[in-house]
Amino acid sequence: MNKTSLSLPHALLAIFTMAIWGSNFVVIKAALAHIPPLSFAALRFSLAFVPAVFFLKRPDVPIRNLAAFGLLIGVGQFGFLYIAMRSFIAPGIASLVMQTQVLFTIGLAVWIAREKVRVYQMVTVALGAAGLLTILSHTDGATTVLGLGLALVASFSWALGNMVQRATPGVNSLAFVVWSSAFSVPPLILLSLLMEGPHALPDAILHSSPGVWAAIAWQSFGNSLFGYAVWGYLLARHSAAAVAPWALLIPVFGMAASALYLGEPLPLWKLAAAALIIGGLAINILGPRITPVRVGAG
Repeated sequence: MNKTSLSLPHALLAIFTMAIWGSNFVVIKAALAHIPPLSFAALRFSLAFVPAVFFLKRPDVPIRNLAAFGLLIGVGQFGFLYIAMRSFIAPGIASLVMQTQVLFTIGLAVWIAREKVRVYQMVTVALGAAGLLTILSHTDGATTVLGLGLALVASFSWALGNMVQRATPGVNSLAFVVWSSAFSVPPLILLSLLMEGPHALPDAILHSSPGVWAAIAWQSFGNSLFGYAVWGYLLARHSAAAVAPWALLIPVFGMAASALYLGEPLPLWKLAAAALIIGGLAINILGPRITPVRVGAG
């Protein structure tokens, strides 16, 4: 419980999950060409809730925890991310900006949970931040200041969701994600009605192509159910500072998938940023074998 490094099986599970989440930015971008962002999010979390809710008992946690996680992840993270990716930010850049959640999560863990952070984890964060700053200093016409702001709000919401999920140790992670989705759907439907109009969601349901429905299903089952269940499983067994840096692999997979399938440019500065991120992750993995030194939370 709350170990400072991941075992090999847990590390492989984290890498597989990050590959799913990273390549998912291509799926999101393709679907948003045919469906409004808030309608897309509402359908995603509806499928994450039904039919799984009929097979999983509600976790024994306060309703406020489920509601907070559902709002933070459903509305805060994906509502804002989908809006940003519709017109204001490129998929590869979005996959990178979202990883500021690593910095937010570790900072919140130190501030709220009073966790202690090891020196090598601080180096991980520093290298990851350097990689992100390299990307942010080379934004192009496909990425706007509004898009970056929306993505940062989404990232901070993810970090807050991490803290909520870690506050429920020992709970079935899959059941927690499923039942919290019930609190994502109503506000997303309401926001869709207000911002996209009364016909957006019905039209999405009635007229979406099989490809769009496949993207929605992938969002629901691959990303929400599997991805967040694994993420919660790891957070319940390791410190936030040990788990959060693994998400730095998301932009590596995201950039590669965007370049391969969408033709997004992959210049040298992006490769340099990826090298910084991977270097930070390597230090995070090898750190426990190198130094036992700790830095106090305050």
